[in-house]
Amino acid sequence: MIWITFVQSQKDQLFERLEKYFKNSESKMTRERYFKMCEQIGKEPKEDEIPPDFEDFPAISIHAMNTFSMLGDRIVPDLGYLGKDFTTLPYYISIYAIEDEDEELFLEILTYLESRAIKQSQEQLKREREKLKRKA
Repeated sequence: MIWITFVQSQKDQLFERLEKYFKNSESKMTRERYFKMCEQIGKEPKEDEIPPDFEDFPAISIHAMNTFSMLGDRIVPDLGYLGKDFTTLPYYISIYAIEDEDEELFLEILTYLESRAIKQSQEQLKREREKLKRKA
Protein backbone atom coordinates (compact mmCIF):
# COMPACT_ATOMS: atom_id res chain seq x y z
CA MET A 1 0.00 0.00 0.00
CA ILE A 2 2.85 2.39 0.80
CA TRP A 3 4.43 1.77 -2.64
CA ILE A 4 1.14 2.53 -4.42
CA THR A 5 0.77 5.76 -2.43
CA PHE A 6 4.35 6.70 -3.28
CA VAL A 7 3.84 6.03 -6.98
CA GLN A 8 0.56 7.96 -6.99
CA SER A 9 2.29 10.86 -5.26
CA GLN A 10 4.97 10.90 -7.99
CA LYS A 11 2.27 10.84 -10.68
CA ASP A 12 0.46 13.71 -9.01
CA GLN A 13 3.69 15.72 -8.92
CA LEU A 14 4.35 14.93 -12.58
CA PHE A 15 0.91 16.14 -13.67
CA GLU A 16 1.22 19.27 -11.51
CA ARG A 17 4.55 20.05 -13.19
CA LEU A 18 3.05 19.37 -16.62
CA GLU A 19 0.22 21.80 -15.88
CA LYS A 20 2.70 24.38 -14.64
CA TYR A 21 4.82 23.86 -17.76
CA PHE A 22 1.88 24.48 -20.10
CA LYS A 23 0.52 27.45 -18.15
CA ASN A 24 3.96 29.05 -18.16
CA SER A 25 4.33 28.30 -21.87
CA GLU A 26 0.99 29.97 -22.59
CA SER A 27 2.00 33.06 -20.65
CA LYS A 28 5.48 32.91 -22.22
CA MET A 29 7.12 32.66 -18.80
CA THR A 30 10.38 30.82 -19.27
CA ARG A 31 12.98 29.88 -16.71
CA GLU A 32 15.23 32.65 -18.08
CA ARG A 33 12.46 35.27 -17.87
CA TYR A 34 11.69 34.19 -14.31
CA PHE A 35 15.33 34.57 -13.21
CA LYS A 36 15.59 37.93 -14.97
CA MET A 37 12.36 39.11 -13.31
CA CYS A 38 13.64 38.02 -9.88
CA GLU A 39 16.91 39.82 -10.50
CA GLN A 40 15.12 43.03 -11.56
CA ILE A 41 12.95 43.16 -8.45
CA GLY A 42 15.70 41.94 -6.14
CA LYS A 43 13.86 38.77 -5.19
CA GLU A 44 15.54 35.45 -4.51
CA PRO A 45 14.19 32.73 -6.90
CA LYS A 46 12.09 30.07 -5.18
CA GLU A 47 12.54 26.48 -6.33
CA ASP A 48 8.79 25.81 -6.46
CA GLU A 49 8.18 28.91 -8.60
CA ILE A 50 10.83 28.21 -11.24
CA PRO A 51 9.10 27.31 -14.51
CA PRO A 52 9.95 23.78 -15.60
CA ASP A 53 11.71 23.27 -18.92
CA PHE A 54 10.84 20.53 -21.38
CA GLU A 55 14.09 18.76 -20.52
CA ASP A 56 13.18 18.68 -16.81
CA PHE A 57 10.63 15.94 -17.40
CA PRO A 58 11.34 12.22 -17.32
CA ALA A 59 11.86 10.53 -20.69
CA ILE A 60 8.40 8.94 -20.67
CA SER A 61 6.79 12.39 -20.39
CA ILE A 62 8.90 13.76 -23.22
CA HIS A 63 8.04 10.72 -25.36
CA ALA A 64 4.33 11.21 -24.60
CA MET A 65 4.47 14.93 -25.44
CA ASN A 66 6.32 14.21 -28.69
CA THR A 67 3.86 11.45 -29.58
CA PHE A 68 0.93 13.73 -28.82
CA SER A 69 2.26 16.40 -31.16
CA MET A 70 2.74 13.86 -33.97
CA LEU A 71 -0.69 12.20 -33.71
CA GLY A 72 -3.31 13.49 -36.13
CA ASP A 73 -6.12 15.76 -34.96
CA ARG A 74 -9.81 14.94 -35.24
CA ILE A 75 -11.66 18.15 -36.07
CA VAL A 76 -15.32 18.66 -37.00
CA PRO A 77 -16.27 22.11 -38.34
CA ASP A 78 -19.28 22.72 -36.08
CA LEU A 79 -17.84 21.03 -33.00
CA GLY A 80 -14.17 21.92 -33.25
CA TYR A 81 -11.34 19.79 -31.97
CA LEU A 82 -12.47 16.34 -30.81
CA GLY A 83 -9.10 14.97 -29.79
CA LYS A 84 -6.34 12.95 -31.32
CA ASP A 85 -6.49 10.09 -33.77
CA PHE A 86 -4.79 7.26 -31.88
CA THR A 87 -4.65 4.91 -34.88
CA THR A 88 -0.85 5.19 -35.09
CA LEU A 89 -0.25 5.01 -31.33
CA PRO A 90 1.18 1.45 -31.37
CA TYR A 91 3.79 2.69 -33.84
CA TYR A 92 4.98 5.38 -31.40
CA ILE A 93 4.92 3.00 -28.45
CA SER A 94 7.23 0.78 -30.49
CA ILE A 95 9.50 3.64 -31.66
CA TYR A 96 10.01 4.93 -28.13
CA ALA A 97 10.31 1.36 -26.80
CA ILE A 98 7.72 1.99 -24.09
CA GLU A 99 7.87 -0.98 -21.73
CA ASP A 100 4.66 -2.72 -20.63
CA GLU A 101 5.05 -1.43 -17.06
CA ASP A 102 5.38 2.17 -18.33
CA GLU A 103 2.59 2.01 -20.88
CA GLU A 104 -0.13 2.93 -18.37
CA LEU A 105 1.66 6.16 -17.38
CA PHE A 106 2.41 6.92 -21.04
CA LEU A 107 -1.30 6.61 -21.86
CA GLU A 108 -2.28 8.66 -18.80
CA ILE A 109 -0.03 11.48 -19.98
CA LEU A 110 -1.51 11.29 -23.49
CA THR A 111 -5.03 11.37 -22.03
CA TYR A 112 -4.11 14.38 -19.89
CA LEU A 113 -2.68 16.19 -22.93
CA GLU A 114 -5.74 15.36 -25.03
CA SER A 115 -8.27 16.49 -22.41
CA ARG A 116 -6.32 19.71 -21.92
CA ALA A 117 -6.29 20.37 -25.68
CA ILE A 118 -10.02 19.63 -25.99
CA LYS A 119 -10.79 21.99 -23.11
CA GLN A 120 -8.73 24.77 -24.71
CA SER A 121 -10.49 24.23 -28.03
CA GLN A 122 -13.92 24.39 -26.40
CA GLU A 123 -13.00 27.58 -24.56
CA GLN A 124 -11.75 29.14 -27.80
CA LEU A 125 -14.96 28.21 -29.63
CA LYS A 126 -17.03 29.62 -26.79
CA ARG A 127 -15.11 32.93 -26.94
CA GLU A 128 -15.58 33.11 -30.70
CA ARG A 129 -19.32 32.42 -30.44
CA GLU A 130 -19.72 35.08 -27.75
CA LYS A 131 -17.80 37.51 -29.92
CA LEU A 132 -20.12 36.78 -32.86
CA LYS A 133 -23.19 37.24 -30.65
CA ARG A 134 -21.95 40.64 -29.54
CA LYS A 135 -21.45 41.72 -33.15
CA ALA A 136 -24.94 40.56 -34.17
